[in-house]
Amino acid sequence: MTAERLVVIGGDAAGMSAASQARRLKGPEELSIVAFERGHFSSYSACGIPYWVSGDVAERDDLIARSPEEHRARDIDLRMRTEVTEIDVAGQRVRALDRESGETYWTGFDKLVIATGARPVRPALPGMDAAGVHGVQTLDDGQALLNSLDRAPGRRAVVVGAGYIGVEMAEALLKHGFQVTVLNRGEQPMATLDPDMGRLVHDAMDGLGITTVNRAEVTKVLTGADGRVTAVATDDASHPADVVVLGIGVEPETTLARAAGLPVGPHGGLLTDLSMRVVGHDNIWAGGDCVEVLDLVAGRTRHIPLGTHANKHGQIIGANAGGGYGTFPGVVGTAVSKVCDLEIARTGLREKDAHAVGLRFVTATIESTGRAGYYPGAQLMTVKMLAEYRTGRLLGVQIVGRDGAAKRVDIAAVALTAGMTVEQMTSLDLGYAPPFSPVWDPVLVAARKAVTAVRRAGTA
Repeated sequence: MTAERLVVIGGDAAGMSAASQARRLKGPEELSIVAFERGHFSSYSACGIPYWVSGDVAERDDLIARSPEEHRARDIDLRMRTEVTEIDVAGQRVRALDRESGETYWTGFDKLVIATGARPVRPALPGMDAAGVHGVQTLDDGQALLNSLDRAPGRRAVVVGAGYIGVEMAEALLKHGFQVTVLNRGEQPMATLDPDMGRLVHDAMDGLGITTVNRAEVTKVLTGADGRVTAVATDDASHPADVVVLGIGVEPETTLARAAGLPVGPHGGLLTDLSMRVVGHDNIWAGGDCVEVLDLVAGRTRHIPLGTHANKHGQIIGANAGGGYGTFPGVVGTAVSKVCDLEIARTGLREKDAHAVGLRFVTATIESTGRAGYYPGAQLMTVKMLAEYRTGRLLGVQIVGRDGAAKRVDIAAVALTAGMTVEQMTSLDLGYAPPFSPVWDPVLVAARKAVTAVRRAGTA
């Protein structure tokens, strides 16, 4: 019997999780697996790069979950520094380029997995390619930034963008002794939060000595005679910089898929069914940062590039490609981050998201402590909750605070997934002891206030 061939494009979370799961289900005599990765590393945590740059993670290799050699030892033919440049859907083959030798060749497939990830947004502005301007998408990017920090002629850094990567990199640069300015085109940092909650992040960043400039539209990067960055210009100011870090966000990397005629959604990501098969193609799957996922709260697809989703996608894809069965129902949009000791979390919909899908809602915002108020070390956190008008269905939660604030969002994530109302949430049997929580957990305090808001709205 001739073995089927599974080809995987992309050697990180989704791609190698799929390859590994398929290998668990079928041996090499039944299924040969060839994986292509254009970079130098496989199966690593891109989310950990800011913490490696900051020094919280000591070594680059600490971020690598499984090396190419470990994958090969499991009968996965992982070809590093090899880029797939074309997908021939009708011919069931891919064209690959060996970036070391320059050789190109075709490889046939019976089954194909597309896990091409996302690419950083890099505006086409003057000076964006200058020395000293860095993205932080890959381990190579992280190493290049660390090298640049060592060579920087001064200690002034500008971060462009105030999302997750932007605030995390601001912290990393602060720890390196840089004077940090964050340029944010939005109303407040962390556009994944509502502006009133983003204001709390802004205040905390100011308190740490990070200068945040909101509504700042970058127009160009200025350089010196040596071609190295000297400043970042906006519409109305110029901000001196010895190093610039781009934290503007990412877009699905679907160039290959689009060229092959595969379907993409409104956010540019590949469209898949519940089994992660590309819509209209029984033998092609896709997962990770290159796909759109169903938002279980809004009922629409979204692009949410997170390693948690990518690994789950890979497990589902590998199960299906390996002859098993699995589905990925969707997400509620949970994410956490931090800047120094300030923790930031969100799940579900923001106000603008709820408006966009036509939902009427009420909000409730409370301040509470992460421990019993009398217990040493208790610190404030702010919890904002959105609930659907009249029904009281939970729509979203945002948390900003310290002392274990962020992981409380998991309570809300479970409630959202279960479709609970805020009234049902008030009866949740959560763990309590003074070192860990007040008698009423802050999330439940917010739920109680949301219940009152729903009832008042219903009688208005």
